[in-house]
Amino acid sequence: MGGPDREPDAKKGEMFHFAETAESIAATTSKLKKISFLASYLRDLNEEDLRAAAVFFTGRPFPLTDARTLNVGWSALVSAVQQISGASDETIHQIYLDRGDLGELAERLLGSPSRPARGSGEAGGERLSSASVQEKLADLVKLSGASNKMPLVLDLFRSLSPLEAKYVIKIITGDLRIGLKENTVEEAIAKAFDRSAEAIRRANMILGDIGEAAVLAKRGELDQITLRLFRPVKFMLATPAETEDEIFATFHGAFYVEDKYDGIRGQLHLDASRAALYSRTLDEVSHQFPEIFEAARNLTVPLIADGEIVAFKDNQVLPFGLLQKRLGRKKPSANLVAEIPVGFMIFDLLSFEGRKLIDEPLKYRKEMIEAIPWPEPLRVAPFLLLEERVQLDPLFEQAALRRNEGLMLKDASSLYLPGKRGMSWLKWKKALATLDVVVTGVEFGHGRRRDVLSDYTFAVEHDGKLLNIGKAYSGLTDVEIGEMTEFFKQHTVQDYGRFRLVEPGIVIEVAFNGIQKSDRHASGYALRFPRIVRIRLDKTVSDIDTLQTVEKIYQRHVGES
Repeated sequence: MGGPDREPDAKKGEMFHFAETAESIAATTSKLKKISFLASYLRDLNEEDLRAAAVFFTGRPFPLTDARTLNVGWSALVSAVQQISGASDETIHQIYLDRGDLGELAERLLGSPSRPARGSGEAGGERLSSASVQEKLADLVKLSGASNKMPLVLDLFRSLSPLEAKYVIKIITGDLRIGLKENTVEEAIAKAFDRSAEAIRRANMILGDIGEAAVLAKRGELDQITLRLFRPVKFMLATPAETEDEIFATFHGAFYVEDKYDGIRGQLHLDASRAALYSRTLDEVSHQFPEIFEAARNLTVPLIADGEIVAFKDNQVLPFGLLQKRLGRKKPSANLVAEIPVGFMIFDLLSFEGRKLIDEPLKYRKEMIEAIPWPEPLRVAPFLLLEERVQLDPLFEQAALRRNEGLMLKDASSLYLPGKRGMSWLKWKKALATLDVVVTGVEFGHGRRRDVLSDYTFAVEHDGKLLNIGKAYSGLTDVEIGEMTEFFKQHTVQDYGRFRLVEPGIVIEVAFNGIQKSDRHASGYALRFPRIVRIRLDKTVSDIDTLQTVEKIYQRHVGES
């Protein structure tokens, strides 16, 4: 297939050119070629299609700050493809096992000779564009229930060529798999409109909408971007640090030390008439935490604050396992709010009284935070400014006694960089413990690991049974993963396509930072942030840890008996 630098074919709809461009991008491993193909395609789009297509190439149907969800599941997509193609269950199962990708399944079946020729890439079909596809997806959001959505799904697929259907399904499922990262899309936008990549990146960080950033780049209006209340921005992120030496080698001037809280990130937006709390995924979660929402309304100054939502009682942070009971509830009961109260530990300020603060040094932002009379349960997160080298271990131990995860370390001169994970902020955590567990299931990874079995489900032992307790996908080298892939393929008990049950023979050591009770796994527990330390070829299944060991760690960590 040729790259998208060719002249557009007027007989084909713009969505077909989107799909062709995606094919060209997927076919090369060169980042520069990916950027060139995408830039060439984006350059000639009108603003409506540019806004939608830029978002689509990040693997999302809507911008990051858009809270709409499609709620169109795997089974509905397969059912639609089956109804249109007439394929049997056996054929679908076999093709999916072979391809391992729902989009490729649709392309294969919808391209069969028995299917009537329709779609924007084919004669007589509706010429769809990225913008019109996004409008059709928006119509799906308005409907509830799979049966109500199905006629629209069928209508959409019937209007698509096989190649278009392949990528529309990938967009719906949020799994584009063409080797693009969001920063690569940013670089392509920069190349398309002759802007700096840093300007595009910053615009996307602040807007949380790469499509809008692309349109402003096309117009030459990137300098007009500003923070807006009730349009959440991406959170600044921290880079993990392993040792004290690494921390002091990173910071050459003063830096702040804070506790790393075991909660969920929150962004508070406030003006005289409204308050809203947003999660790390930029979804509004005000209704889940009414005590934070109501307290914030006692402040009358417009601001945007960054902090951590934690379970908090008797002046102490409670374990994450308790906070988890508050998550995802549309409206927590009064009894639950009383049983597990929450606090908002504020550690940064992005905007105050209409003034953007993200370009001010952290030292100034900290001074601003301390000057605000925060009402309970809004609290200033305690911090310590270090201007010379001291031992950090005692500070870490004090944080652990307060039941916090570790330490955050932040350059006092650092600016707030939305969505950025740089070296200005570090996080230092130590593993709570390690466990020897046995692998019971494996799954193909994503991105460059899409063709290897890199995600491992693992179990502990209890009364002669293996009980799953977690899943890990980091810690092994590419060589180890390649070797394990071949091993697990030879020791598969049941093949479900992307996921396989395997013979329980490989023991791994996993480290983790927390533990909580959970109905997700048969063990009744789940590990927080598990990662593989090493493969224990020196151990057999008879050597793995037991559920009793897990319970002891949990009791020691959470303080329950």
